[in-house]
Formats: sequence, C-alpha cells, structure tokens
Amino acid sequence: MPQRTLFYNGRIVTLDPRNPRPDALAVVDGRVAFAGDRERCRSVLGPGVEEVDLQGAWTLPSFTDSHIHFSNYAAGLNNVAMDNTASMQEALELVRQRVQKVRPGEWVVGGNWDLNRWAEQRPPDRHALDAVSPENPVALHSRDGHSLWVNSRALQLAGINADSPDPDGGQIVREPGSSEPSGWLLETARGIVYAVVDAPEEPLTESIRKAFPHALATGITSIHDFDRMEAIQAYRELHAAGELRLRVLKTIPVENLDWALDEGIRTYQGDEWFRFGQVKIFTDGALGSHSAAMLEPYNGEPENTGIEVTPPDELRELVLRAARGGLACALHAIGDKANRNALDAFRHVRNEGVGDALRHRIEHVQHIHPDDLPRLAQLGVIASVQPIHQTSDMFVADRLLGPERARSSYAWRSLLDTGARLAFGSDCPVEPFNPFLGLHAAVTRQRDGKPEGGWQPQERLSAEEAYRAFTEGAAWTSGEEGIKGRLSAGMLADFVQLSDNPLECAPDNIKDVQVLATYVGGQEAYRA
Repeated sequence: MPQRTLFYNGRIVTLDPRNPRPDALAVVDGRVAFAGDRERCRSVLGPGVEEVDLQGAWTLPSFTDSHIHFSNYAAGLNNVAMDNTASMQEALELVRQRVQKVRPGEWVVGGNWDLNRWAEQRPPDRHALDAVSPENPVALHSRDGHSLWVNSRALQLAGINADSPDPDGGQIVREPGSSEPSGWLLETARGIVYAVVDAPEEPLTESIRKAFPHALATGITSIHDFDRMEAIQAYRELHAAGELRLRVLKTIPVENLDWALDEGIRTYQGDEWFRFGQVKIFTDGALGSHSAAMLEPYNGEPENTGIEVTPPDELRELVLRAARGGLACALHAIGDKANRNALDAFRHVRNEGVGDALRHRIEHVQHIHPDDLPRLAQLGVIASVQPIHQTSDMFVADRLLGPERARSSYAWRSLLDTGARLAFGSDCPVEPFNPFLGLHAAVTRQRDGKPEGGWQPQERLSAEEAYRAFTEGAAWTSGEEGIKGRLSAGMLADFVQLSDNPLECAPDNIKDVQVLATYVGGQEAYRA
C-alpha cells in the first residue's frame, strides 16, 4: 500500500510562485502529490490517510548544504576542537589536556584554529607544540583546511627536515634565516604528515551515522559532500543498508579521476538518496593561509601572490579529460587569479566542444576580478559559495587585500545580477553548518552587528534570494531541480517546521530561527 499523509494547519511556504501559500500538503510515498486546499488534499489522498497537524508552524522546503565535508566533520567529532580559541595559548592548553589523556606516543589530531583570530597574530610553530607535547606527535589543521600545524615529533615521523624540498603545489614553511621546518605546512605539504598519521578511528560509517542527527536538527536534509574516497564507500554501504538519513551528492576527488573513468561513473549517476557529483580540483589555497592565488601580491608581502595548487595548463587538461568522460568539475578557487584560471579552463572545454550540457561549478568564488564576474553566467558555471565565510573573513580581506580590491570579494549580488546561479553551503567543519547563520550572513553581511550597515553592503541579498540558493540553487547544482527545492506536486516531501519565517522576519533575527521538526520524504526525521 502506498504511504499517504495529509499535512495541515501549518503556515506553508512552497517557494513555488504559482502556488506560494497552500493550506495543506498531500504526500504519497515521500513526494508531494498536491498542495492546496485541505479538503482537496483529502480527496486526492482518499480515505484512511495519516493526518499530521503542523500546529501553525512555518513550514518551508528544507535545506541543502552545497559544500560540506560531512564525513570529515563526523570523523572529527572526537578530535581536539579549536574553533573558539582566541589565542595560541588557548589552543596549546587544549593540546596539553589531550596529551594527558592519551597513551605515550599516540597521535593528537584535530584543529580548526585560525591565526587571524589569535591575539598573538603570528604564525604557529613547532616549538610551542613541543613544549606541551614533546613525545606525542601532533597534527592540527587550520580553520580553512589549507595549512597544518605540527610539532617536531610529527615532522620526524614524516621525514621532514631541513633538506626536504617543497612538494609541488605546497610549501614547508621554514624558520626565519634557516632551512629548518617551522612546523607550519601549506597546501600539498600537509599530505606528507597525513600519510603517516596513525590515530585511532572508529569505522567511518559509524561516525557518519552518529552525525546525521546534528544536520537534521538544523533543517538540512541533503548535502554535497567534498571528502575523500573513503567517504564514497561509507555512503554506499549506508545506502545499501537503508541507513542514509541525509540525501547525498558525493563529489569525486581529482586523485580518483582514473577510478571514476574506469568505472564508467557519470555526474548525477545514482538515485534520490545517493548520487555522484562533480570532480573536485584545487586551483589554489585559502586567504587565511595567505595561499589563495591572487593577481597582485598580498598587502605587506610583495613576493607573495599565493599558490597555484594546480597549474593552469594542467587544470585545463584535467577538466577536459573529465568532461570527455561525462564528468562535470567543481573547481576550488579563492583568489582572483585562481577564479580566472578556473573560468579559462571551462572556456577551453567549451571551445573544444566537449560536455556542453555538463553543469560545472566553482567552489567559493571569494575574490574575483570585476572583469571576470559576468563570465560565470556566460559559461553556465554555478557559483557554489558559503556566505558565512564572508562574515568570518571580511576584516582579514580588508587587511590582506585592501578595501578597494576587497570590493569585488564575496560578490553575491553582482553574480546574481549577471545571471549566475548561486548554490549555498557552509564548508563545515571550517564553519558551522547551521544554514540560518548562512542566511543571516547573506542578508546582513554582518557578524555581531558589525560593521554598521554590513561589509560591502552593495552585495547583500534578500532573504528569499538567499533561501533559494540553499534550496533551488542547490537542486540545480545536483541535477535535481525536478524533485527538490520547492514544495509542489512531484517534489520530494523534504521540509522543515520553523519558529519564525526567515523570509519575512527582521534580518538580524534570521540567525535565531529555530527548527521545530525536519521531515525527509514525508517522514519525521527530527523533532526538537
């Protein structure tokens, strides 16, 4: 028998302009069959249906996080968390506490530290870690995930010393006036340590299973996961067992491109619970680590224009090779030079007449030269952005780039006005995945009420534009615009009950909206 449910007595917002505020929803086998008058919904469903009273709550389409490292987040729930540290000393104290709890010689891992928020305002070094952990190797990733802070024991185990060359696309930062490694590793240099980390881990499937409720509690029902190859197998295992509680688009790391081509995988291959997405390729680093590839040097660093993790010629060939195999690409690009390189690569593929129907995307699009803004729409490239990054990095951008160059940073309004499609996410665990923080950032461009009027306020979005980027824009990015993003006939019955309407409440109140319940396929998956 088909599962039939009537949802009524809610303030329903469908995001469908043809039917914006229906009285009720008729759901059959996880999809909306009809949205409209309550009695008409009853007639569509027939007798003997389950009825759910929405108790007057605001009811809207649920969220998709279009850029998240969910399996990383899940695996890291038991690691050292430095998200809220205001100084290096606070971070070191957390390491000292963990060292006291682990076995001698056991790895201490974690991170999410941000030197731009630290009172010391100086790069981390191995000697500070050595003082609190002389025997236990320590590896702590930065908030942006593009640098790694390690101690001397970790360097020793990884074989990094004064004679070690910088790897392609990375840098072993050296101590001033010396060739000795400082304990700060940028971009691909991180992998030298990660290759020898031997930290105890629970099975990834179990970690992910435990993390599902955290996302559902914030109204997220779908994710675009950007993690490693192991996550693909974990999601597949959970899907086969019927234990996926979020709908997953899984991107493919570029290092696994050969595997994907050999397996005949294509972008959007899969079903409504698990499907493959684009091939993820890094073009540069990150602003906070001073490794985003820029057209001009960083303020105060005349020799530093960042790191091109994938050189332009290689980037074009990788994108072309993926496209010939039916795989779209997702190019990480932070700096204005990196974004230009990404757009040039997509133009090259189009000029070759390959994969015109593929939906390519640029991840972050944080700092883009004004001349390049219209090119995303012209090339049909999706801007996959994380608005909460702007409120975290706005003052760092002013300092490292200068106010004038920063005017074209986080340019959501300009991108939308040129016709580009926006898809919003969080980049968790770099930032919290709570979508209401992202909505608030997109609408106000403020954190804690600062700066007055918002940072680069000309780039603000309306609440509805921002909400649609978390729903309709995300659905287009995953090739699911026919089943996600709205609450109308034929769409998946994925929705949230909220304490307030984020489309109409005061902008500063958006961040405080509470999720009362989350439904996936018409089934209650979370209730506060």
